[in-house]
Amino acid sequence: MREAEIRKLFAVNLLCVFSIILTAVVPTVFWDGFTVVGTHLTWLRICSVSVSAVNIVLHLILKPNLSPKRSSFAHKISRFLKCCIYFFMSCVLFHVIIVLYGAPLIESVTETFLFAVLLSTFTTLQCLCMLGPNLQAWIRVFSKNGAMSIWESSLQITTMCGILGAWFGAFPIPLDWDRPWQVWPVSCSLGATFGYMAGLIIAPLWIHWNRKQLTYKSR
Repeated sequence: MREAEIRKLFAVNLLCVFSIILTAVVPTVFWDGFTVVGTHLTWLRICSVSVSAVNIVLHLILKPNLSPKRSSFAHKISRFLKCCIYFFMSCVLFHVIIVLYGAPLIESVTETFLFAVLLSTFTTLQCLCMLGPNLQAWIRVFSKNGAMSIWESSLQITTMCGILGAWFGAFPIPLDWDRPWQVWPVSCSLGATFGYMAGLIIAPLWIHWNRKQLTYKSR
């Protein structure tokens, strides 16, 4: 496995981490009173848009898993529309799952949906950028030993870390501490964000340490 490819992955992941940090820092320059907790819904929107833009641009530049075959303009438009539909369906699905796990059904609908959008940005959007609207490829990547490149291994790790972070972030909500960050969905979205950022850093390090075992044979 080439060290240069691992270094490229690490640099790309660091850019994604840096873009998230900027979403908490840059708005404070232009918006008095902006805080991640105090104006959380605004931050959710900014973070989702920023991470989406960075991921899309980086994958368009690097094209780590795209087929080398040329495709027609109509095919590209069809692929783009399918990706948009898949992303929206992912947001709705996450919203339903979050409600089933105890989020308010009627109250805080906006908060829950924006949290679902953030989760979709950390998970589904990466799959769409790397694998496209190909469910069979998604199933392959997230099956045991299904990754065929370091980019797909990184996708596995960051996706799972983001979801686990959101799950762990729900633990403080029922505690009687009466803290501002316990308001729904602040702790969950922060947990998902920190989990995603941790995954971005852990992934290239784990791949580097296990590079001799990761052969990525073609299937």
